[in-house]
Amino acid sequence: MTAKVYVLQENMEWTQHLVTQLEAQAIPYEVWDLSSGTLDLASTPPAGIFYNRMSASAHTRGHRFAPEYAAQVIKWLENNHRLVLNGTDAITLEVSKVQQYLALAQSGIQTPKTVAVLGKDRLVEAAEQFNVFPLITKHNRAGKGAGVHRFDSVAELAAYVDSPDFEEPTDGITLLQAYIKPYDGRVRRSEFIGRRFLYTVAIDSSQGFELCPADECQIPNRGQSKFEIVDPLPQAQQAAYEAFLEANHLDVAAVEWVQAEDGQIYVYDVNTNTNYNEQAESAAGVHAHEHLARYLGAALNWAETTGQGTGIATAAALNH
Repeated sequence: MTAKVYVLQENMEWTQHLVTQLEAQAIPYEVWDLSSGTLDLASTPPAGIFYNRMSASAHTRGHRFAPEYAAQVIKWLENNHRLVLNGTDAITLEVSKVQQYLALAQSGIQTPKTVAVLGKDRLVEAAEQFNVFPLITKHNRAGKGAGVHRFDSVAELAAYVDSPDFEEPTDGITLLQAYIKPYDGRVRRSEFIGRRFLYTVAIDSSQGFELCPADECQIPNRGQSKFEIVDPLPQAQQAAYEAFLEANHLDVAAVEWVQAEDGQIYVYDVNTNTNYNEQAESAAGVHAHEHLARYLGAALNWAETTGQGTGIATAAALNH
């Protein structure tokens, strides 16, 4: 049986661009839809390598338990010594901002001041104790900006909590986080493939917190795109983020960060189901899905050539 690249996902709209590039580069592949399924624990996975692009926002598409199921499939693959890019560690961080922030702190990377609150009835009291304004709420398990709102006072937050507009987080955990005002009105998202820096996109955040870069997320007739690929990262910042990815076995990821008016830089999200903005890429002449397909092809070739497959031990050898 021919070894393939197996893409684990639950949203084909976000996967089609990668499929197009895999086909263009004649890389054998198969897409596994993990929005539902059956897993025989005694079975043996097929030959090949596996790329996880399960999203924390799966529940917004009616796939509430897809990440939990994907975690079981990934563990089965790893136990059978298959190379899994964005394996168990990646999906753990994808579905928990708390765990992201703890991992970032371990790598010496600054994040905004944050507290995690379980239970809607504790949010106002927690905000009074937090006593940092403006603050934003966000869901621990993220989803295309769901649950992200800015508040300038406890009274504003209390009104939201008591209103029908309150958004219950999927895992019950709401984060209160210090709002970091960007010095230029833009946040930034640095993309990494093979744990190595590719580019940074600057995003206009003036019209809200829906910052998904995928074409499917864009608001039509907006005029000029709010996404723009900008200069490379400063070397020290790039090195810090790459070291973080190495330490946490994240093979393909986006690090989202903001520079405050005082020059301090804060990372506020790590996305391991990263998407790319076609308009920004076309303007800059760089196409991440082309790089990603090439990386997956190299990983497949490496796994076949060496006969090895444990992703955590070997993924660093695949840098393109």
